[in-house]
Order: sequence, then structure tokens, then C-alpha cells
Amino acid sequence: MQGMDSGTRARVARLILEHGPITAAALGERLGLTPAAVRRHLDALEAEGMIEPRTMRPRGQRGRGRPAKLFAITDAGRSAFEHAYDDLAGSALRFLAERLGEEAVSDFARSQVKGLVERLEPVMSAVPADRRVQMLAEALSAEGYAASATKAKSGGDQLCQHHCPVAHAAAEFPQLCEAETEAFGQLLGTPVQRLATIAHGDGVCTTHVSPVRIKESKETGR
Repeated sequence: MQGMDSGTRARVARLILEHGPITAAALGERLGLTPAAVRRHLDALEAEGMIEPRTMRPRGQRGRGRPAKLFAITDAGRSAFEHAYDDLAGSALRFLAERLGEEAVSDFARSQVKGLVERLEPVMSAVPADRRVQMLAEALSAEGYAASATKAKSGGDQLCQHHCPVAHAAAEFPQLCEAETEAFGQLLGTPVQRLATIAHGDGVCTTHVSPVRIKESKETGR
């Protein structure tokens, strides 16, 4: 029974991570659990510091009725999932390298960032070049990388990622960082250089983005 409870509790936590903040009723409906069962798991997760309750008054409601109670993942809860994902990623990459070789790992790394490139390319092409680094930082933050963009003193921009969900796996398989760097250059349309990585023990993943070169026709007015 304990094993069944822990498995269901993990499903509740993952659903909150992926779709939260979310109500207990919505959780029960998605997982097919009774209100009492949902409450038991929510209480346990809250006691462990994995989730936290929030209140939100429905739109248009002014002081009437009870605010909706939502449950959201905490930083500790998110870290627990990321650590498990990082361990799984490392195991999968070791298996791939042993069976098919290092080139297979490189192919896998490129396939992982391909989705990001495909999603962002249409958006990047539609905005001015000087806005692209900031847009990339925002997209990376939405993916859990806590990214920021600043102007570099030496010219160009500096893209920083303050968190990496697969840092341990990337330390063993630098192909993950290399593929990501290639994707940045493709999206930004200019050379980029990785200066530091969390995977190598640095506090932040730092990438220098060279200034976008203006076409000669625009420079000369021809």
C-alpha cells in the first residue's frame, strides 16, 4: 500500500509541476482520485515542502464567495524532479554511448534542441536583431534555465543561464552544451561563444553573442 501511495503521490506532484497552479478538484478529475485521496496526497506533499497552497479569487469576483485554493510546486519540489531527470538523462546517455558510440550522443543532443529552434525561428525572424537575445533569454527562462541578457562591455551581448536541469549529465557529456551553443548561433544569426558552463563548475552558463553584422547594402544605403 505504501508503494502504491508513493507512486500516486509522485503523479500528483508531477501534474502540479506540469499544469499548476491547480485546484484539488482538477487534480482528482485528471487522476481519477476521490477528494479524500487527493487531500491525503496534497497534505503529505505540503508537509514535505514539495508544494504550497495559494489563493486566487475568480476574475470579476469582488469580495463575494470563497477564493479558489490552488496548489503550486515549490523550488524544492522542482529541484527534486530536475535531479531525478538529470540522473535519468545521464543513465540514458551512457547507455547510448556504450551501444552506439559518441556520435550517437551528439545526434541525440542536437535532436533535443531541435524543438526549441523550430519553435523560435519564426519568432526570431520577425523581430529586430537587437531584440533577439532578450527573446531567447525569455524562452530559456520558460524552459527552466533562469536566463538573462545584458550588453557585453566588449561589444555584443551576454546571455546567462543561471540554472541547468541537466548539469550533471552535461558534465559527463559536453555534447549537450555544444548542441545548445550551435542552436543559439542558428537562432540569433550571428557567431556565439560559450565562456562558462555550470556543468564545468562555473556558477552560471555564459555565452557571448557577437554583434549582428549589418548588410553592406544597408550600411551604404545602396
